[in-house]
Amino acid sequence: MTRERSLFDERDPAAEAAADARAEADVRAGRLVGHDAVKRWIASWGTEAPLPRPKAGE
Repeated sequence: MTRERSLFDERDPAAEAAADARAEADVRAGRLVGHDAVKRWIASWGTEAPLPRPKAGE
């Protein structure tokens, strides 16, 4: 049986390096959303009062 190929089967080192550089720039600039803020947001999904998506710094 042959396994079907997925988009994750091939690596693109240049794209990975670019994504890492963007992420590091976001960290240096403080463009982060805290784990607790994301947990509160996700926990509100499906409720009568879902929270808005958290913003950087929360």
